[in-house]
Amino acid sequence: MSEMYPNRDNVIETALGKVVLSEEMLSNLAGQAAVECYGLVGMSAVRLRDGLAELLKKENLSRGVKIKFEDNQLVVELYVIVSYGTRIPEVAANVMEKVKYIMEKITGIPVLLVNLHIQGVQPAER
Repeated sequence: MSEMYPNRDNVIETALGKVVLSEEMLSNLAGQAAVECYGLVGMSAVRLRDGLAELLKKENLSRGVKIKFEDNQLVVELYVIVSYGTRIPEVAANVMEKVKYIMEKITGIPVLLVNLHIQGVQPAER
């Protein structure tokens, strides 16, 4: 198996050719990893609407994620809504760890930072 390494942002070169990872795919991957974590109600849009956090549906998870590259490493910004009654620092740490792990495992690109923006608190859906 050929070794994969990022050489510039979202392009991975192998002995067989190049793999280009779209920002949309990276955003969806990060969003999906985040919503699987206990304590999150879901993703929120990056911009608040009239000061209120909008809960995104599963098909729009990428709207709650910003992806940047710094020195061939990913920086992931997540905008989330947490479940009422959960310990926010614990939920945040779990989300950050899971997103970092999944992004690195699937893309092979190191993750420099995972920043979490808590946009709101809501009761968990039952």
